[in-house]
Amino acid sequence: MRWDIFCRIIDNYGDIGVCWRLSQQLAAEHGMAVRLWVDDVASLQRMCPDADASREVQNCRGVEVWRWIEPFPYVMPADVVIEAFGCELPESYVAAMTLPSPQPLDQVGDRRALPEGAKRIWINLEYLSAERWVEGCHGMASPHPRLPLTKYFFFPGFTAATGGLLRENGLLAQRDALQHNPAQWWYQLGLPCPISTEATVSLFCYDSAPVSKLLDAWAASTMPVRCLLPEGKTVAQVASWAGQPGLTPGDSVQRGSLTLHVIPFMPQEDYDRLLWACDCNFVRGEDSFVRAQWAARPLVWQIYPQQDNVHQVKLEAFLDRYCQGLAEDAAAALRAFHQSWNSGGRLDWDDFWRHRAVLQDHTTAWAGQLAQAADLASNLVRFCKNQRYP
Repeated sequence: MRWDIFCRIIDNYGDIGVCWRLSQQLAAEHGMAVRLWVDDVASLQRMCPDADASREVQNCRGVEVWRWIEPFPYVMPADVVIEAFGCELPESYVAAMTLPSPQPLDQVGDRRALPEGAKRIWINLEYLSAERWVEGCHGMASPHPRLPLTKYFFFPGFTAATGGLLRENGLLAQRDALQHNPAQWWYQLGLPCPISTEATVSLFCYDSAPVSKLLDAWAASTMPVRCLLPEGKTVAQVASWAGQPGLTPGDSVQRGSLTLHVIPFMPQEDYDRLLWACDCNFVRGEDSFVRAQWAARPLVWQIYPQQDNVHQVKLEAFLDRYCQGLAEDAAAALRAFHQSWNSGGRLDWDDFWRHRAVLQDHTTAWAGQLAQAADLASNLVRFCKNQRYP
């Protein structure tokens, strides 16, 4: 089957991060012909250096990458159409989805007809949520008000009643190998291996995060903290906190118990390795949030802020699910730290991190539990095949 995946860049890297991982997995593991439409190829290039931001069309790691421009080119719609995160398809493309057979196309299209008896599948890939209502809405059909088309809502999630989470074949084996022997990874970063008495953390957050409060807590900690900060907007906040005019990759800041290293922005596969190698990971949004769970390390999640604090409901839904089976005092510390990190309250790092051993055991079990379910790409392929031949 041919797949078209449409992605608009809303907040730097989250949307394209999910779409790019999904595109690669569909092509590499399921043999699908994937065409990824993205309106900002430069953001893709940051996480995949093989991509060329100056090109309108290119083949990158087995995926056709097309710049999403207006007016939209006249192309034949794919067999499966993914509308990622409600990005709204071009009207001309939606109209072409109703055509039962290929029409004369220009040089950017093709002439391949749908197999007899098959129909195009239109998927709205939704944002990840742990809320219980997601299970009831997953796979729900929504007929188009005017055209003979049906859109299906596909929800990623944490249970078998949802679409699951992105997880490539062999991912957890690669994680285990690096965690068993991380010395080569630290050497590639140009940093010495961590010592057992320090906490090594990665920090990836939105501008709204109370970064200064976190740095103060780490500097005053009773144990050494080594923070790895990929270059981005947060670097300016750290430089201001440190009283420096600016920081670039390779620079370090030391205050009290804290040593902070600014590192280059990483391709996705290297960022995964960073998460595997650290003791604790501060992540944000959706893509890094999911990858931190596969890392099987304690995590602190900054959820994407929404109006009227709707995001707090989603945060609590995740914490309710994630804390099941966790010792009561550790769960309380985990909740308190997440709530403060997402609301700007007081951050008691020492109280949170004194539960390190319990949190580590819990997150290992959590990742193992999630891995028992089928992954998002496999669930999508299965769903589309079932819908395609009614």
